[in-house]
Amino acid sequence: MALVVAVVLAGCGIAANGNPPSVPAPSVGPPTTVTGATAQTRGEIAGALSGLAVQFGDATRPHRPPESGRLRDAPRAVYQVALPDQPDAGYLVVYEFPDAAAAVDAANEEAGYLGTGPARVNFPRDEQHALRQVGPTLVLFSWSPSDADATLEASVAGALNTLGIGFTVPN
Repeated sequence: MALVVAVVLAGCGIAANGNPPSVPAPSVGPPTTVTGATAQTRGEIAGALSGLAVQFGDATRPHRPPESGRLRDAPRAVYQVALPDQPDAGYLVVYEFPDAAAAVDAANEEAGYLGTGPARVNFPRDEQHALRQVGPTLVLFSWSPSDADATLEASVAGALNTLGIGFTVPN
């Protein structure tokens, strides 16, 4: 009897189809541990974008760009600029760190990472990045000149480039 039960249970388990067990993906939405620094940066972003004819607000879908270790572990908030021809694009991610020095270290790490092969395979060849440090936060916006809304995206990147301190991603 025990043998019959064991065979039945083995046939119903997660390995019954021959595939390895799947593990739920970690949340790709923003952690809820951000503070007023992120809200302040959001306000600065809104101000920088106010001269453009764009809608800016909280993202309605999860988004997680390629990230270095420090960004992957940081609390973040995801926002989006509405792009007429690309409803699943226009994401801005604001990462929060304990202080401005930690944000600078993370920005340097992310800029270096975005210039590597593992990060580049996730983007079109001509991808551009606006990576800005604003106090204890980092703002990341990626866009491609070959996108359908490239002119608008370039304007958004230009507006973001007026914030804080910028970091160049190596080619």
